[in-house]
Amino acid sequence: MLIPSIDLLGGRIVQLVQGEKLRLAFDDFEYWIEKFSRFPLVQLIDLDAAMRQGENSALVEQIAKRLPVQAGGGIHTVERARQVLEAGAQRVIIGSALFSAEGAVNADFAAKLAESVGAERVVAGIDTKNGRIAVKGWKAQVELTPDDAIPQLEAYATAFLYTHVDTEGTMRGFPIDVAARLRKLTKKQLIVAGGIRCQQEVDALDVLGADAVVGMAVYTELLAV
Repeated sequence: MLIPSIDLLGGRIVQLVQGEKLRLAFDDFEYWIEKFSRFPLVQLIDLDAAMRQGENSALVEQIAKRLPVQAGGGIHTVERARQVLEAGAQRVIIGSALFSAEGAVNADFAAKLAESVGAERVVAGIDTKNGRIAVKGWKAQVELTPDDAIPQLEAYATAFLYTHVDTEGTMRGFPIDVAARLRKLTKKQLIVAGGIRCQQEVDALDVLGADAVVGMAVYTELLAV
């Protein structure tokens, strides 16, 4: 399954390269909402909140009321997760809050969140740079790998969202071997992102049992949707 992404930064829809360099920015929300309305799931990320430099809550709420979204970015508390779900999101993506500064999985928070909103509405975000999990808008890393973290979070989420930051926004292709390895780590839905550039790649991931989040290739029209 192809899942289009909407990333929000400074009140606009954007595409960044490796979470840092601004490549594209759009103000025409109606165009993209209409374009993505036929998809069963859209990914919505508040980058300002993820980077701890502000937030786009009003836009998240507006979009979540019109599209079936899994929403993330800066969700660090159970209360905030509830707010996003009550605003209309189908699921919440939780990343940094699942990991402690000491490099451990925050299983207590994961369990509390799953108990409060339901594990079926939680997507665990596992983002990596050079093989290590990246947090705080990809500005920091912890001494954990996906192989360490995913088994510990299996009971608390309905899906895992893996972002390969090294190729994010580059349209160089997602490492299929990584997707194959991750698929063996969990029985839950596996969603991958980072550099996906064509329908053949989406199809190859589908054969492995992984869904694909696509951003840059959609916004540049390299991949038609």
